[in-house]
Amino acid sequence: MKALVLNQYKQLDFQDMPIPQPGPNEVLIRVQAVGICGSDVHGMDGSSGRRVPPIIMGHEASGIIAEVGSDVHDWATGDRVTFDSTVYALDDWYSRRGMYNLSDGREVVGVSTGTPERPGFRRHGAFAEFVTVPQHILYRIPENVSFTQAAMVEPVAVALHAVSLTPIQINDSAVVVGAGMIGLFVVQALKLAGCSPIIAIDLDDDRLGLARSLGATHTLNARTDADVPNKVRELTRGRGADVAFEVVGANATINTAISCVRKGATITLVGNLTPTVEIPMQKIVTEQLRLQGSCAINGEYEASLSLISAGKIDVGAILSAEVPLSEGAAWFDRLYNHEKGLMKVVLKP
Repeated sequence: MKALVLNQYKQLDFQDMPIPQPGPNEVLIRVQAVGICGSDVHGMDGSSGRRVPPIIMGHEASGIIAEVGSDVHDWATGDRVTFDSTVYALDDWYSRRGMYNLSDGREVVGVSTGTPERPGFRRHGAFAEFVTVPQHILYRIPENVSFTQAAMVEPVAVALHAVSLTPIQINDSAVVVGAGMIGLFVVQALKLAGCSPIIAIDLDDDRLGLARSLGATHTLNARTDADVPNKVRELTRGRGADVAFEVVGANATINTAISCVRKGATITLVGNLTPTVEIPMQKIVTEQLRLQGSCAINGEYEASLSLISAGKIDVGAILSAEVPLSEGAAWFDRLYNHEKGLMKVVLKP
């Protein structure tokens, strides 16, 4: 099969690779569409430490089952499917408690970790004509959902997981810091949850315009708008937002989220760009703020597919380009160089 392989950091090659063979509980999927995730772009240069070469990346994908393992049930060749990005053990302690996203030994499709001194795992992903995954992470694609739409279910589910973790009441005010792809899905989920106002904060006016079209009631540019926290207070009866979502993962944006909420608020951290940040501890303690992380997905795939199918979550608005997998390396470079207006690129094997 043809695959886009990260052979060295910043070196992606479109080359021949063996077709993977499904295990007894796995299926072989002929990939129809696969999205380039921001984590793949950061993985390409080695900054994340989670794409150790050589590796076939890609975890946002959809396709058609081409072969089933000997112990696979309820799935057949020809089924249109997508899959969770997390591979987890069903008998893990966390999985049994309904937290499979935290399971010990979890792996992620298209990710490799570790060093010769500290071995991790390597699981080839979907930047290829074929990929294998366990049957228990499969989901059927509704008839009215395209393969390209289904390749964007994973980031929708990440957004829904973050919102589901957050204590929200009808008409709560919300701030979303970061209007990238997942931030825009968070905005849409907050609209469905009945939040108002929904205030999106970013540095890019084009992304803020898209946020407004998808449900944000107000937008603020952190580069050009003076005193963003005060503007948020003006929009929230002088108190600050009830909840905030940080969808970047950097020191400045996390502190922006903290500065924009009321006392007793919850800040949900979704972004994961930098390993450490500085936070205003006294403010967090004296204002009884709750900071919580949101890790990946924990059962939100079916809801994501249903919302896309019903037209309640718009994934098409995020799509920038659909291009052949053979051109993937060039599009990685364009994303890595932060080409203006470029957000979600879907590759077609």
